[in-house]
Amino acid sequence: MEEFRHSYSRLCKESGAEPQETVLQQLQGLPRGRLDLATQSLTVDTCRALGELLQKETLPTELILSDCMLSEEGATLLLQGLCANTVVRFLDLKGNNLRAAGAEALGKLLRQNKSIQSLTLEWNNMGAWEDAFATFCRALADNGALRQLDLRNNQISHKGAEELALALTRNASLQQLDLRWNDIGLLGGRALVNCLPRNKTLWRLELAGNNVPGDILRAVEQAMDHNRDRQTTFRENQARTHVLSKEVQHLQEEKSKQFLDLMETIEKQRKEMARSSRASAIRVGQLQEALNERHSIINALKAKLQMAEAALALSEQKAQGLGELLATAEQEQRSLAQRQAKEHRLEQQEAAERESKLLRDLSAANEKTLLLRNQVDELERKVGSQQEQLFLARQELTNTAAELKTRAIQAEERLELEKKRSRQSLEDLERLRAKEVEHLTRRLEESEKAMQERVQRLEASRLSLEEELSRVKAAALSERGQAEEELIKAKNQVRLEEQQRLAHLEEKLRLLAQARDEAQSACLQQRQTVAEAQAQAGQLGLQVEGLRRRLQELQQELSNKDQEKVAEVTRVRVELQEQNGRLQAELTAQEALREKVAALERQLKVITGDHREALLDRESENASLREKLRLKEAEIARIREEEAQRASFLQNAVLAYVQGSPLRAMSPQK
Repeated sequence: MEEFRHSYSRLCKESGAEPQETVLQQLQGLPRGRLDLATQSLTVDTCRALGELLQKETLPTELILSDCMLSEEGATLLLQGLCANTVVRFLDLKGNNLRAAGAEALGKLLRQNKSIQSLTLEWNNMGAWEDAFATFCRALADNGALRQLDLRNNQISHKGAEELALALTRNASLQQLDLRWNDIGLLGGRALVNCLPRNKTLWRLELAGNNVPGDILRAVEQAMDHNRDRQTTFRENQARTHVLSKEVQHLQEEKSKQFLDLMETIEKQRKEMARSSRASAIRVGQLQEALNERHSIINALKAKLQMAEAALALSEQKAQGLGELLATAEQEQRSLAQRQAKEHRLEQQEAAERESKLLRDLSAANEKTLLLRNQVDELERKVGSQQEQLFLARQELTNTAAELKTRAIQAEERLELEKKRSRQSLEDLERLRAKEVEHLTRRLEESEKAMQERVQRLEASRLSLEEELSRVKAAALSERGQAEEELIKAKNQVRLEEQQRLAHLEEKLRLLAQARDEAQSACLQQRQTVAEAQAQAGQLGLQVEGLRRRLQELQQELSNKDQEKVAEVTRVRVELQEQNGRLQAELTAQEALREKVAALERQLKVITGDHREALLDRESENASLREKLRLKEAEIARIREEEAQRASFLQNAVLAYVQGSPLRAMSPQK
């Protein structure tokens, strides 16, 4: 605030004027963000300097200038400076005797300034200047930032109240308006009451001390209560929509996370399957190498046998060739032959034992292959059962989608029926109002004709004027009271009908909210089905892991087999690859299910958007109905005012005729 004080003194010196000491003292001890110059008589130079400062200064948010005895020029300079200000939120101009120029400057301020939210104008004379106050009211109608306006003790007449009523029909931001201790009267109160149904934001209107009847004050209180309830419901709806949007966003984030986790698990499973296939290929290669080594060993044994047979043949030839020379060694040769025969027998027995062992191994291998085939059949049966479960899940999804479509069609039919009913009720209301207006116009024409006949009789018979005058006054008063009672009854009936209609519409809104809750419950059920499908996918993953483990065990068992089992191993490998392909097909089917779920969610979003549009259409129809009601009430008020004016004209004419003055002199000017 010291910077503000120095800049104020500098501007005063630049303009050739001395700064006011009282203003400098007041600025010295003020808190930051508040400029309080109440009860300080500000000069024109001070107002000019403050206006220039307020154009650029961004410190004060509250400006208090009450009881400062501002002149017209000083007030205009200050308000011109505030036109470009974007920081001041609270402005107090109480007790400054603002008149025509001040009202026009305030109108310019309300048109240009978009930051002032509270304006206090108590104890001024703005209402005494009707044209200037009308410009102020027109600016108030275009303003969209002001929330609170204080116009107490401003000499506002019924015409000023009518201008304010016109401004309130267009203003959509003002919430509090204080009009106490003015001269609004009956006509001004009626104008304000007629404008309130078109204003949805004003929830506080003070009219004490304005000679306004009690029924109008009660009507104002009812309208303010209605606006308060509407604003509270609007805030609650905003809070609910905010919470719902947060929940939907949270659910979408959770769903995206779950989808990403599922994709990661699928990728991991694919990698593990590829790794297991590579390991099985390596194991099969090792088995092939072991079988090749066995083949090489068997070939070596066969070569040894052939060599042994060749050696035997050579020994026999040597024995025959050297038989003569080795006659003496026949016994030794016989013994050697016997030994060789024994060895040959032993070798044959060993070969037979080896062949029997190989046959037993082959039978065991065949039995194991049969067991493997049985296990593969069991796995295929399990896969078939899983496919049946997936088919059932798809059928459930299709059923839920059909149910959602039927519910959406039913909601649309309900909306169309409600629209037709509202249109019929509107047409009935318009017919009733037209009949009431015709009836009132007929009554008014009949009363006018009766009055004219009475005036002619008074002109014809001047002697019996005094007796007939009292009778005419009594009849006019009774007819006026009857007309007012009829108008009040019609107005009350219209209000009751409007209240009933509003209650009916609120019931319909409640039904629509229930339908929306049902759609949300259906969405939750679909999400549960999606979660069940994901759980089934997890179970399938566990089964795949069990299959992998089983494959590893089978591969370990196959590593101990011989060459004859290679064909069986290749066949099992092919079957496992087919099973992996089936599992991949199931995974693709699950992805298709997820896409269907996403499509169903998009359809739900479209349905909720249609519901919201229907609600907005219904609100617009309600607004049009209320506007028509306001127009009808305004016409009724205008007819009533014309009737009152005609009655007053007739009464003045009768009085002028009785007093002996000419009739034309007492008639009002056109």
